[in-house]
Amino acid sequence: MKKFISSGLLIASIVALSACGNRGLLEPPKGKTLPPAVYGEPKPPTGEELLVPSTQAQPERSDELLRRSEKRQDDKFDLPPPG
Repeated sequence: MKKFISSGLLIASIVALSACGNRGLLEPPKGKTLPPAVYGEPKPPTGEELLVPSTQAQPERSDELLRRSEKRQDDKFDLPPPG
């Protein structure tokens, strides 16, 4: 029974501590600045914009299934290793 109470207390404290996150806007530390604007952009990105991954970082998934078997085309760059 004592183990059950101590493990429950541990889980409750972890849950309570996980709810103590900062809810304010993201700002750079004192003496630091955000990255400069990318070439061609009029203004540098905000902290919130830096947290959103680009489509290159998270590409969309393609769920297209093969409907029938097809013979592969020759790949002129698929060469055997030298030697």
